[in-house]
Amino acid sequence: MVSSNAKTVDEYIAELPEPRADVVSAVRELLLANLPPGLEETMNWGMISYEVPFSVFPNTYNKQPMMFAALAAQKHHYSIYLSSIYAIEEIRAKFEADYLATGKRYDVGKGCIRFRKLEDLPMDVVAKAVASVSMEEFLDAYTALRNR
Repeated sequence: MVSSNAKTVDEYIAELPEPRADVVSAVRELLLANLPPGLEETMNWGMISYEVPFSVFPNTYNKQPMMFAALAAQKHHYSIYLSSIYAIEEIRAKFEADYLATGKRYDVGKGCIRFRKLEDLPMDVVAKAVASVSMEEFLDAYTALRNR
């Protein structure tokens, strides 16, 4: 699955085959347990998205809620999008160093971390990175980058 038309997170997970649904559910639980307060879990861009509500920050460049993080089951892998850490260079660098220190394959794309099996993902490193940026810090970093 590259993109889903599911309207809810439960629908998204239900349309995945069992082993893939289990992986997405496990990573979703990790994200939910470590997200800073104030974010909303939604379906957006065909994946599970954790967003800053419009009521908090309506002035976005694309008229979409600010995506803090997201999770997707792609055709041959899974992707976690951590916009929150990519907005703050020091946190991104720390995440990368911590990830590489685990010895696990560091497969990244533009703003995403790809993995093929749950065992390939250093869950503790992802949890720490997600929890390391508050919604306010994320918005401040976004605003600073946008106003350059």
